[in-house]
Amino acid sequence: MLPVVFAVSLYSGLAVSVLVLHALFIIWVVFGAFLAWSRPVLRWLHIASLAWGILTEVLYWPCPLTFAENALEQRAGIEPYQGGFLLHYLDKLIYPPVGTEQIGWQKRFSRIAWIVGRMRIVVWRRQRRRCLAAYGSVAV
Repeated sequence: MLPVVFAVSLYSGLAVSVLVLHALFIIWVVFGAFLAWSRPVLRWLHIASLAWGILTEVLYWPCPLTFAENALEQRAGIEPYQGGFLLHYLDKLIYPPVGTEQIGWQKRFSRIAWIVGRMRIVVWRRQRRRCLAAYGSVAV
């Protein structure tokens, strides 16, 4: 009996670990631009993560972390959820119920546009600072 209880608690612990990893990835996609401002390697990692996040939302691609979490929950004897991670855990929190689905999509795309625009502003400011440092500040 003890091995069965240990296996169930092991799978449930692994499912929670995948859940935390999934949540951290989403936080990285949404707020990682602030951390990646002055770090070129992190900037490219964030851009790739952002592209993955956009594609999984827009094209309804399945996320491997969702599959892993559902499989571990099933092995632990927990009923796995249907749909994606955001739909199950965060959809009501991040995207409160609205009148139409169109408004929900507009909110999603406006957030994506804000993140991409903010990254572009940061890159532009950095290039401007380098140019001013290289040629000296010139009054315009």
